[in-house]
Amino acid sequence: MDMQKQPQPSQSQYPRQPRQPAPDEGCLVVAIRIPVRILAFLVVLPVRLLWDALAAVARFLWRYLLAPAGRALGLLLHVLLVVPLVWLYRHLLTPLGHALLWLHARVLTPIGRALVWLLTPVVEALAAAVVWAAGKIAWLAGKLAVGLYWTARVLLVLPALALWRWILAPVARVLGIVLREIGEALGHAWRAAGYVARAAGRVLGTLFRWIFLEPARWAYRTVLTPVGHVVRDLVLRPAAQAARAIGRAVGQARADVRRALFGEPRRPAPVDRREPGGRDTRTLDG
Repeated sequence: MDMQKQPQPSQSQYPRQPRQPAPDEGCLVVAIRIPVRILAFLVVLPVRLLWDALAAVARFLWRYLLAPAGRALGLLLHVLLVVPLVWLYRHLLTPLGHALLWLHARVLTPIGRALVWLLTPVVEALAAAVVWAAGKIAWLAGKLAVGLYWTARVLLVLPALALWRWILAPVARVLGIVLREIGEALGHAWRAAGYVARAAGRVLGTLFRWIFLEPARWAYRTVLTPVGHVVRDLVLRPAAQAARAIGRAVGQARADVRRALFGEPRRPAPVDRREPGGRDTRTLDG
């Protein structure tokens, strides 16, 4: 499938709501936010420029290389894989499945019923023994589980709760604030870098047009075209006329030299076609 370029909604259609300050923001948040956003903008700007360039190259590769190759590969897989599998399913697996169904209905089902009738007493006896043993094992497992629970609670759970409450939770809150601010700073920097990249592209396009295209267009219209007309009218056209005149003169001189050396060329003798000439020419009518 060819990748179509979908129109992206402009930011004016979805105005961004100003972020409401969190109730737990204080001097620590403000002190972290400004340097983090500045650093993030400086880091993200070249990445955004590279990202836009790679995105343009990727779209070109997808449209003119990968999509045609994908369609050709899909057709090749259909011919080499799907068509043989369909043939195999229709002419081999379906008859084999019908044969297995007949074998299950006519052979395996009667044998299974006979085995069930023969093994039912044995299975019931084994089930009663297993149930009695399972009850004893469950009682022992319950006692062991209670002892392990209180041991783990005293040795692991209570120290872990104290560690989380007094050390990890405060550190996690601070890290959450820092990571949130870093994420928002990266988002602001990415959007700002996009604006800068688009502005830089427009500036470079304008500079290229005014530095190269417009001077070249002006030189072609103002200088090269009049000079070309002058060269054509004053040099090329007279040179062509002179060349043609010289060619005619050389041809005439060559003919005169040949005539002086060898004489006039002999004209072919008229052939008598035995047809009466003049007004008395006979026709088929008379």
